[in-house]
Amino acid sequence: MDGIKARQKSARKFTRGPKKRKALDDEFRSEAIDKADMDNERFKAYYQAQNIVSEEEWELFYDALKQHLPTTFRVAGSRQVANTLNQTIKDVHVPALSDVTFEDQRIPPPVQIPWYPDGLAWQFNVPKKILRKSPEFKKFHSFLVFETEVGNISRQEAVSMLPPLFLDVEPHHKVIDMCAAPGSKTAQILEALHAQDSVTATSIPTGLLIANDSDHKRTHLLIHQSARLPSPALIVTNLDASIYPAMKIAGPPRPNGEGRDIQLLFDRILCDVPCSGDGTMRKNVGIWKSWQPMDGNGLHSLQVRILQRAMKLLTSDGRIVYSTCSLNPVENEAVLVAALKSNPDFFIVDVSDKLPALKRRPGLTIWRPSVDRTINTNYATYEEYLASQDAKDDLKTKLTEGHWPPTDVERYNLHRSLRIYPHLQDTGGFFVAVLERKASTDGSARKRELSPLDEESQEVKKPRLEKDEQEAQPEEPTFEDTSEGATVAINAANDTVPVTPATEATLAAEPSTKSSKRAQRRKKFRESGGDGDGGGGVFKEHPYTFLPPTDPILKNCMQVLERLCLTSDFPSSNVLVRNPAGEAVRSLYLANDLVKSVVEHNDYTRIRLTAAGTKVFSKQEGRKAAEGAEPQFRVLGEGLPVVLPFFNAETIITADLSTLKLFVQSYYPLVTSFSEPFRGTVEALPVGSHVVKVTPEQSDGAVLTHDLFLSIWKSNVSLTLMMNKKAKSALSMRLFGADVTPAAICVLPPLADSDTEPQASKDSEETETVMQVVQESDMLDEVDN
Repeated sequence: MDGIKARQKSARKFTRGPKKRKALDDEFRSEAIDKADMDNERFKAYYQAQNIVSEEEWELFYDALKQHLPTTFRVAGSRQVANTLNQTIKDVHVPALSDVTFEDQRIPPPVQIPWYPDGLAWQFNVPKKILRKSPEFKKFHSFLVFETEVGNISRQEAVSMLPPLFLDVEPHHKVIDMCAAPGSKTAQILEALHAQDSVTATSIPTGLLIANDSDHKRTHLLIHQSARLPSPALIVTNLDASIYPAMKIAGPPRPNGEGRDIQLLFDRILCDVPCSGDGTMRKNVGIWKSWQPMDGNGLHSLQVRILQRAMKLLTSDGRIVYSTCSLNPVENEAVLVAALKSNPDFFIVDVSDKLPALKRRPGLTIWRPSVDRTINTNYATYEEYLASQDAKDDLKTKLTEGHWPPTDVERYNLHRSLRIYPHLQDTGGFFVAVLERKASTDGSARKRELSPLDEESQEVKKPRLEKDEQEAQPEEPTFEDTSEGATVAINAANDTVPVTPATEATLAAEPSTKSSKRAQRRKKFRESGGDGDGGGGVFKEHPYTFLPPTDPILKNCMQVLERLCLTSDFPSSNVLVRNPAGEAVRSLYLANDLVKSVVEHNDYTRIRLTAAGTKVFSKQEGRKAAEGAEPQFRVLGEGLPVVLPFFNAETIITADLSTLKLFVQSYYPLVTSFSEPFRGTVEALPVGSHVVKVTPEQSDGAVLTHDLFLSIWKSNVSLTLMMNKKAKSALSMRLFGADVTPAAICVLPPLADSDTEPQASKDSEETETVMQVVQESDMLDEVDN
């Protein structure tokens, strides 16, 4: 798929610097082709042969694919925070945009997506020209950009929001997102795990989310996205989903009291698998020129293996959601049939009563794969194809029986799956199916969940050697779509993945020459220690280590934070560090019990552990520390909601909106610049980390509806708000109606110059380049003499 490769190559150039990035971004956006060129005869011939819509409906469907995709976003974060922000959009921004005219044309305001729960998803269809030049929409666009940066809003395609909704996650569930990057669906799942969060504090859910991706670079993009909702229940791994290893956790003790390990099985599994992505043609317009049916044919076997592996990792009463942004039945219904054949104890769930406002079509029961690029769909069955000259002439096609519908297709209830078409509700194309395990009558499923791991299940399987051509998409500091549908998979060389006996029944044998080459590559991989990607290669991440409560590092941190009066309920046994042996500890992370069990019972290199828990404390670096003074630890701004429930309320400093505005307007305001009584209170405080509570207030047009807790650092004569520049800007926009931060005043050019939000500083530019979460507070050095 050369067109998509070119777009990905262009996207990777964004990391070269702010000026070049802007120029390339403009070039990337101007790549859109004319409507007259939005035509592909192979696409039309193939999908008309599949009868995905009726003949009468075809032109409506095909024309919808050529229309610009509306901008959609989701109000994110904990439910209470989301409802508060959503009310602001309805009460402030929508009325301001309701009577906007541009060049004598009325511009419709944003509207809520009718099927999304609680009205937390929005859609608007406004050309970029209006966003640049209309004062009302320019202000709204700035609001969206800032809130997106801090994670309160997720720019996500509407159909991409569906899989987590059907997953139906609760705070106690053990969940795995098997192909998670770039992370918009992962963020939705995290929000469901944290459904009990309050406006000011984060709960510690008893459940777990493992976000996995086979591409190492994309896992760091995933970490960046997930960091917007800090969670002690999050683990990120870098593994091939099709051969995801069995993990161990502590199980119930044996009758004699001895401990034992059991396999970690999941209550919810999301398989949003790599696909050809032709459902995203309204956004990825390069597909119009490059589409051909062999992409879907080539990805079929990988998709089957991922779904089959998910079935093996599911609890007896769990749920799997399988989804793609493809319209191709070979990647959708055919994958379901192949997986259900090899795992007959599963079935497709009827979800017709869920999201009643969502317009959908049932899954197909009849389809014909194309056996070549010319759209040869002449063969109704695999047997017909094998008997043909086409099968004899082309041994490289690798079509299997699973590419065709079975003769008993009706027994699989494929009509229960969901097909979303662009013309139904002005969206992209999408496919979703929900699977569950049939009820067990002999208790075997329960025995499986409590059985210890055998040697075979613990064996580390070798991942495929050749890299996925699905490249990491760099994070853009703008209001852009980060949904998984924004990146489509290329037809990767999947034939190098070893398959289990269960999958061999559905996959055709490879030519002997290729089998020999695969064996040689595997041998070379084992001998060299691995040098690939996609879950393979040398794993260079640092380990996570839990500190015992008596550890000197932890005790020192707790002593420094003693003035904050952390209560005895603080889970000090769940504090972990991540640093090379022999180096001083700079950051402390907090995890819940289930994350701790996974980390302690599994080799971190085997599970390729990339992230665990959330960072809450960091050592203050500065001249005094360098001179040998007692090290100080501070509460990180992003970690404050997690540890806030464990603070003694009497140690928290009260402030008003005028005090907060001074914090926002200056990087290091002097203590003497604040008014009483706040000034007198902070003057009496020792140097170090403190917490401020800004109480609800309405003043000079600014409105704060709930308590706002913030982390600050007090040095000898000044204070610092422990919040990065982007979060400060978002807070300023939300409360004061304008960005009054130093970054906006000194650095930011007018938003009208670009449809992307400019970088606030060189530091934030570098942060985006390496796709890592580096808060301003992490780089803070003491600046007072």
